[in-house]
Amino acid sequence: MEATEESAVLRNVISFAIRENRNINLLRSISFKQEHSDPSFTPPRLSSPSLTDSTYKCISSVIKMDGQILSLAVSNTMAYTGSSSNVIRIWKLPEMTECGQLKSKTKMVVAIEVSDDRVFAAYGDCKIRVWSRGTCRGVTKHVRLATIPKIGGYVRSYISGKDKTVLDEISFVAVGHYEYAIERFLKSRLKMNMKHMAPISSLAMNLSDDIIYSASLDKTVKVWRISDLKCIETIQAHSAPINAIVLGEGILYTASDDATVKVWRQNFPSGHRPHTHTMTLPAKYSPVKTLTLNPDGRVLYGGCTDGFIHYWLRGSFVGQMQYAGSFRGHTHAVMCLTSVANFLVSGSADSTARLWSRDNNGIHSCVAVLRGYRGPIRSLAAFPSLVLDEGDDKSINICTGSMDGLLKVWRVKCNNTRLKSIGSNNFQVN
Repeated sequence: MEATEESAVLRNVISFAIRENRNINLLRSISFKQEHSDPSFTPPRLSSPSLTDSTYKCISSVIKMDGQILSLAVSNTMAYTGSSSNVIRIWKLPEMTECGQLKSKTKMVVAIEVSDDRVFAAYGDCKIRVWSRGTCRGVTKHVRLATIPKIGGYVRSYISGKDKTVLDEISFVAVGHYEYAIERFLKSRLKMNMKHMAPISSLAMNLSDDIIYSASLDKTVKVWRISDLKCIETIQAHSAPINAIVLGEGILYTASDDATVKVWRQNFPSGHRPHTHTMTLPAKYSPVKTLTLNPDGRVLYGGCTDGFIHYWLRGSFVGQMQYAGSFRGHTHAVMCLTSVANFLVSGSADSTARLWSRDNNGIHSCVAVLRGYRGPIRSLAAFPSLVLDEGDDKSINICTGSMDGLLKVWRVKCNNTRLKSIGSNNFQVN
């Protein structure tokens, strides 16, 4: 029975065929003027890619027989990678030497988020595993803490009268031998109300409010309190599977196969509803597969299945976004995005990653195309080389994970651009 359920889960996880065609034309960035709610606003024109403004090289490359690389997170000088196996591998940057593993009985690590003291990993069984993370005598140690959702804990708390937040409309008396039957009934109901009904696609952390979010192909976003790992809200967010979420200042953004990005205002700590929908951003009829914000949170990027990257600018009010334009360099779906300083990095099903620079006028230029893969690039992370006490203030490191099982670390030096300070040593995949 377990094998049957696991195979069913694996069939539900989206996969992409490895593309063998390596003759990919370098397309120019294209600007598109769209209709806007504000007639006075005109999207900026986008320049053509300029591949002569940067030099880049692959400084590390490693392949493990774990299958497809599905997720990647970077914190300080360590990288965490999840694959179609049951192992999360831990790597020392930039040389990519393996320094640890996190194991589980379940396969398919589809998303990873890392904080200073926790590691959260979403698996193909629609659950999240949690590890503590600490340093002892210069060595980083990990200890398995819990699995989300904690079904048994909810049931016991409810029966003992300590927690009535989930089924507060049901009243009963648990006496003697009836308690076991009631517990089984509540477990089945709680699984329906708390566990995602389809694979998780994305995770995002809000440490200041003690929250972690999980988005799923079941069209919902669940909000979990980190301190006790309880679900405090389920957001019925979209009419189609949700592919990505990202957090801004007091704002949650969700991207879906319904070709929209939705904006949700966070009402912590007060408010009957923790999240309120404020606006919907259309992505021109193409499913949105990935999201990222630039470091100051003023520009939101969405990568789509048609190879375009759309972007929106933050308005003067909280949750207000204005469409600013789109550009294209990839020939297939954009599967992952991340940003560092004044750069955007995109990974695609065309088996390439691209580095884009954005100048003060909002013009995007492609400054590097990273090749050498035989499968779609599913995950990315980027950070300044100075974080590793290497390079200079014009260099960045880019980690890529592809679905042919290949991990690479690139160093890109942008000759005409000095990196802006981003004020943190922790970098997460978006």
